[in-house]
Amino acid sequence: MKAEDLHSEFEKAVARVNNYLEPLPADLLLKLYAYYKIANRNFSNPGSKTPLINAFKANALIQAQEMSQEEAMRAYVDLVTRELPK
Repeated sequence: MKAEDLHSEFEKAVARVNNYLEPLPADLLLKLYAYYKIANRNFSNPGSKTPLINAFKANALIQAQEMSQEEAMRAYVDLVTRELPK
């Protein structure tokens, strides 16, 4: 897949998540969070006011830290395709 196609698919998947109205499981949200941050090369610290949430987010990032930007985009798209009903 070309880089432009992957980026387009990633943006569509992000929009799909952002427009999804049903609650999503916390483990799914944490994976999406980590993949999104890596795909966008955003390595800032989690910004929650709740330390426990920051810890979970940091852990999700640590688990995915070896992924490349492209791998993170592909993982995000695949997870959305597999887990979010249309």
